[in-house]
Amino acid sequence: MHDIRFIRENPEAFDRALGRRGLAALSSQILALDEERRGKIQAAETAQAEQNRASKEVGAAKARGDDAEFERLRALVAEKKAEIAALNTQAAARDAELRDMLMTIPNLPLDEVPEGRDENDNVEIRTWGTPREFPFKPVEHFEIKGVKPGMDFETAAKLSGSRFMVLKGAVTRVHRALGQFMVDTHVEEHALTECWTPVLVKDEPMFGTGNLPKFSEDSYQTTNGWWLIPTAEVTLTNFVAGEILDQAQLPIRMTAHTHCFRSEAGSAGKDTTGMLRQHQFEKVEMVTICEPEQALAEHDRMTACAEAILQKLNLPYRTVVLCTGDMGFGSQKTHDIEVWVPGQGKYREISSCSTCGQFQARRMNARFRPEGGKPEFVATLNGSGLAVGRTLIAVLENGQQEDGSVDLPAVLHPYLGGKTRISPEGDLV
Repeated sequence: MHDIRFIRENPEAFDRALGRRGLAALSSQILALDEERRGKIQAAETAQAEQNRASKEVGAAKARGDDAEFERLRALVAEKKAEIAALNTQAAARDAELRDMLMTIPNLPLDEVPEGRDENDNVEIRTWGTPREFPFKPVEHFEIKGVKPGMDFETAAKLSGSRFMVLKGAVTRVHRALGQFMVDTHVEEHALTECWTPVLVKDEPMFGTGNLPKFSEDSYQTTNGWWLIPTAEVTLTNFVAGEILDQAQLPIRMTAHTHCFRSEAGSAGKDTTGMLRQHQFEKVEMVTICEPEQALAEHDRMTACAEAILQKLNLPYRTVVLCTGDMGFGSQKTHDIEVWVPGQGKYREISSCSTCGQFQARRMNARFRPEGGKPEFVATLNGSGLAVGRTLIAVLENGQQEDGSVDLPAVLHPYLGGKTRISPEGDLV
């Protein structure tokens, strides 16, 4: 959510930043609504002062026996009381209208974010690893002989419809091992605090992270009003909602491995084969709460934590900074990490790490108190560390062999009881 004081003092800069996102100027509309709201408040305060004066004079008029003046003043008090109530109602309506408007406007990109329209304008900042040269034509994950027994699309469709997956046997165990390996690495090597959170939340946490009100169609809501989380960003970030933290508590760095749910609204026809784009999936999420001045350094740190997982799995990847037209709603700056998937012969997103500045904190009223100072809004960051299903895809495709077996990364062997491969028959060996 945006600071109305910043918009009042910097309307041109606000509009210019929106323009970099491809949006029309909004400051004049916002400020007109703000001025009307403030005018109603000021008028109510003036009427209140007039009511107070009249109330004091009522007693004096009665004491001196001036019945006409007494009645006039009593009527004035009643009139002002009704006027104040009406003005307060109008001010509250304008305030709600202004808040609703500000809630639907995306975060402003940092000046260093490259300008662009879509993913084609994102800027690569580094690569790691060299894509493997296969002596045969690599196939997609669901076409690998040893993987086929472990991916049951027909049963998933019977149970739930399209964009769901049933995993079995060796593939299931590798999937589980990946999630455990990611969490262990983040806790033991990256000093993140492991958390376990609900996957059902109330409206307020979804508003706090920017998933509501604008993107309600992207998530699932139960009949009693709970929302299924699209990622643990929603729960972890809202740990500090409504809080005033001590400066010494910051930074707070957390991770959680949860099920995630997305309706994939607007993705019809995209990635319909395999398990790349699912309604239900698992993700290891990272969230950081810190002082605003530390946000960019924490952003680089978080990105490095995600990259370290891919390096340990020996999966080639590239890291890009998203352009202004491809950034998420709440982001000031985003790094996407894209892993190499040989079955498609291209890099695909496996992690998005974003710094949101104080945008989410304003929505959540999450603050910290600097030593000797007044409370300030914290900064929030979130990132995938990593998407478990997409990592499974990358592991299977990069490790596939000509006979249909899959060689698994060495760091997973301890999680698999010392087993190192999926055989052509689909067994863990």
